Amino acid sequence: MLRELTLRKAGGSISATLPKDMADRLHLRAGDRVLAVETDRGILLSPYDPEVGEGLSHATRAAREYRDALRALAR
Repeated sequence: MLRELTLRKAGGSISATLPKDMADRLHLRAGDRVLAVETDRGILLSPYDPEVGEGLSHATRAAREYRDALRALAR
């Protein structure tokens, strides 16, 4: 489903509010955590899973540490 959201200033951050019907369908409530992943197509929001969060953290560190090797392999 495609929805236009308005970004608002929230302290030193910027926030987006999900429409109630969308939040209900996704079983999201105030205070729930989600992962925001930057992709080449935009931002993907996904329900937070501690195992996924930890895995992404490890992958980010590995990509940073082996950046040169990964670039060479990509050629």
